[in-house]
Amino acid sequence: TTATPASTRRDFLAKAAAVAGTTALGAYASAAKRTADLPQDRARGSIPTDRPIRMGIIGTGGMGGGHINAVISLTEKGRTDARIVAVSDVCKPRLDNARKVAADRQGIDVASYRDYTDLLARGDIDAVLIASPEHWHAQMAEDAIASGKDVYLEKPMTLRLDDALRLRALMDANPHMRLQVGTQYMMDGKYRSAKKLIAEGAIGHATFSQTSYCRNSIGGEWLYGIDENVAPGEMLDWEAWCGPLGLQPWDTEVYHRWRRYSKFSTGIIGDLLVHQMTPLLYALDVGWPVRVTASGGHYIDKAMDNHDQVNLTVEFEKEHTMIVAGSTCNEQGLEVMVRGHEANLYLGGNDCVLRPERIFVDDIDAKTYNSPGVNSQDELRLDWLNAVRTRQMNISTVELASRIMVIVDLATRSIWEGSAFTFDPATLKVSRA
Repeated sequence: TTATPASTRRDFLAKAAAVAGTTALGAYASAAKRTADLPQDRARGSIPTDRPIRMGIIGTGGMGGGHINAVISLTEKGRTDARIVAVSDVCKPRLDNARKVAADRQGIDVASYRDYTDLLARGDIDAVLIASPEHWHAQMAEDAIASGKDVYLEKPMTLRLDDALRLRALMDANPHMRLQVGTQYMMDGKYRSAKKLIAEGAIGHATFSQTSYCRNSIGGEWLYGIDENVAPGEMLDWEAWCGPLGLQPWDTEVYHRWRRYSKFSTGIIGDLLVHQMTPLLYALDVGWPVRVTASGGHYIDKAMDNHDQVNLTVEFEKEHTMIVAGSTCNEQGLEVMVRGHEANLYLGGNDCVLRPERIFVDDIDAKTYNSPGVNSQDELRLDWLNAVRTRQMNISTVELASRIMVIVDLATRSIWEGSAFTFDPATLKVSRA
């Protein structure tokens, strides 16, 4: 999660172009103009089965550390063959710990970098997993793709919608590259069952869906422990951490608990609700979100900048409305379900349950579509690693994540600005309703 001055980043992009065999434009140039002529081994085919996938990890805090241990465990169990050969973070203690864990568990040398572009400049790394704070997601993902590396990008895909649309254009221009967005429930079988049933017309026109992500705590949300030894200087490159947002006044609360602050995170919407909205939208065939209205409050956690209760109404192109609730002050959420004109799908448990509307009980049988319980996070990692190796398409795509980011961005604006917002899929323009 390290920034670079503009000149340093230009140097990196030039080096990345040499590695990738392409012209790497600046981060904020038109992504659609990036050439598709990235590494020929990516365009040509798979990584040989007789060698491991060589990975780098960018961002080694709680999420990054969890990914390191998970990938190593999956390799130990024989479910994949991957080696974490490099790690990067702007925080020295976190970086040192991640390097040691990865090296000790794998029994290999693992390189560590304070500057993530040094990791990306290596030509022997196939793919990177990015687990940095949200405000860094877009630039790091763009730089990784420019360097010819496939990407697993933690959710939300980006902090703001314009970043998401730029990344979407970049991936459209480079269709042989693979980018997976880390939304937890995408691999739950019930959503694949729902997708098939909806596509077959089993519930008639899907008119209305609902989902939520609600949890509770006594003291407040995202109150991670504070290490007083971590401060700007040798232990932390604070300017690099701030990165695309520009240098901010040092605040240990912001560094350790950035999800509580609206400048660095969209809070409940981007951190929690994306996990539920993404697989639900995957199951539906409703097009782009076109109108979003949201409200929120500081009902319990008065000290948090982001809201502790949010409620969203999302309207889509194909005559469908989604209701979404999120809370960090009460754990009782909405039942996950899709309402159709003829039948309804209930997705609150492990399975997908179809029940007809009363007026269609003579025509449609109730049925439960069983889904085996899985570790959805591990399965999502494996889905990405398989895409890296075989070039098959992964499930949690940039296209799907871009539609989710329309919801995230418009809902965030709606809460803070007090208005509904619309999105035009043809022009990609946002307007106040």
